[in-house]
Amino acid sequence: MAVDELQAIIQRCQILEEADFKGEDFNLFQVAGQKCLEDGYAAQLLEVIQNEKNKVIIKNMGWNLISPLVRCIFMYKLEDEKREHCLKILDQLAQLCNPKELFLGLLEQIEQTSGEQVCQTVILLLQPLQTVLLKLQNKKAYSVGLSLAMIMNQLTALPVPYTKQQIQEDKLGLCQCCNAVVDFAKPFVNEVVKNTEKSSEYNDMELKEELLKFCMKSLKYPLLTAQLEQLEGIEEHPFRRFATEIIDILWDIRELIPLVFLHRKGKSPHWENQEFADVERKNSADSLACLSYLMFVQHFGIDYFPVVFSPSYLLQCNMTHIEVLLKRTEESMLSKGLDLFESCLLRMEDNSLLHQYLEFRDFIDVPQDLVKVMTLCPIEHLRKKSLNILQLFIGKFDAEGKYTLFRCLLKTSNHAGVEGYIIKNIKDQIHLSLTKARDNIWFTGHHLISLLDLVLLLPEGAETDLLQNSDRIMASLNLLRYLVIKDCESDNQTGVWTTLAKIEQNFLKPLHVGLNMSKAHYEAEIKNKKENRREAHSSNTVCSLTVSGEKMPAMTTDMQLQVLHSALFTFDLIESVLARVEELIEVKIKAVMDENS
Repeated sequence: MAVDELQAIIQRCQILEEADFKGEDFNLFQVAGQKCLEDGYAAQLLEVIQNEKNKVIIKNMGWNLISPLVRCIFMYKLEDEKREHCLKILDQLAQLCNPKELFLGLLEQIEQTSGEQVCQTVILLLQPLQTVLLKLQNKKAYSVGLSLAMIMNQLTALPVPYTKQQIQEDKLGLCQCCNAVVDFAKPFVNEVVKNTEKSSEYNDMELKEELLKFCMKSLKYPLLTAQLEQLEGIEEHPFRRFATEIIDILWDIRELIPLVFLHRKGKSPHWENQEFADVERKNSADSLACLSYLMFVQHFGIDYFPVVFSPSYLLQCNMTHIEVLLKRTEESMLSKGLDLFESCLLRMEDNSLLHQYLEFRDFIDVPQDLVKVMTLCPIEHLRKKSLNILQLFIGKFDAEGKYTLFRCLLKTSNHAGVEGYIIKNIKDQIHLSLTKARDNIWFTGHHLISLLDLVLLLPEGAETDLLQNSDRIMASLNLLRYLVIKDCESDNQTGVWTTLAKIEQNFLKPLHVGLNMSKAHYEAEIKNKKENRREAHSSNTVCSLTVSGEKMPAMTTDMQLQVLHSALFTFDLIESVLARVEELIEVKIKAVMDENS
């Protein structure tokens, strides 16, 4: 019987001194103890462990029982009395075993777990692990750091619940586990706080650094991925609680404000391997971006925040974080970047952002990232939001800033729709200048002429793909029509009449030629398709079509004809606006000539 075997080993070891224990004794004890657990004799094993006479034996050998003990705990149902006995054994081992040996045994158990049992195992072993760590005298900070790193590495492999239903179900127990880990860390946070209060020259920074690493990892996972908006029907959102706790830890260890503003430059570890250094830099950037989102969007820890900074300075501080988030493709991270950008902009008054801010690289790079979200993101509501934020960003700059930003986006966006949108914004600024609503030298005279050189031209002359560039061309024609109507040749505030010959040479004439070529090409395509359809005796023949250099999905001949006719309609629309512009120019010039004659 397993209990008899265990008793025999115990009796043999009771008469030995601690130093005389041999490897064979350890093995026999582990085998007998494991057999007791597997055969259902947990109550008898608990009695052996609680017996004061066996204290020295348990201190040296008890840690060997951790692995079989964890297996048995998960094997029994929650209400099973044997499970309760196993839990009591685990608690006793935490009290009695050699802390160093038990620490390694517990960590090994956490490291070996996987899949659905990760969170269960971590939650089960956190209390004994905390008990052991609090007993350690040497390398305590290192051991706390190793424990937290091991736990977070195991959790990182798990998917983060995102929807309301996933959070409520918490199938793998991640929500519960994250908050349990924070509770596990609290005694060590209190130790740092206590030692810091004792002496302003607290030199033992190791434990503080380990806690800081834990917070940085927590910001990247799960908080960067998590959905942190308040959800109806969830009284205490687990990830919001976790975020609050992480911010509180950072404040308690006096690292919150330095992280937000100083970005901890120079404090990252030195890596000989450049690849490791790049990974460390990226992880740190992700964590800091998440921290800014928590503070400035969700207002976690905002009570700790000094209310002395200007909105433009806060925007400048956050542009690096916004850029990090906008370069991601995951919805949870992209939306955080857009929310952070919007939050910073809404703090500012319109026209208050000085053009000098565009000398900072981030202020040029972020709008370009925003354009990529607008044009490439597959998620519609994020595309729409990014467009609104771009308009908000434009509106915050002074006149010179708007002018510079427009030039930059026209040169870099490489997207006709975006270029058309920018040209419409230019028209709005010119309108403000001409109606005297704002004294503005940047959208009249020689500055405007320089900007019009970028607007009123075809990128590849007459060979420009007019269909692909139709948004830009229509916006340019509408702008030119507005200028011709609003600005008299005698006033020439915009300078458009001075540069009219150049506009005709670079824009109007090539556009005429391009329209004629494009219409002829598409009319020929339509004719060919109709002939091919008659030959095939069927309008349901499926074939391919290339429009604007892009191969369209397979479609019937009738569907292709619809696309071709739609293209012709676009050309007709461009042609009618072009004719109207030229008519207006002719009328204005004739009127001036009549006045002079």
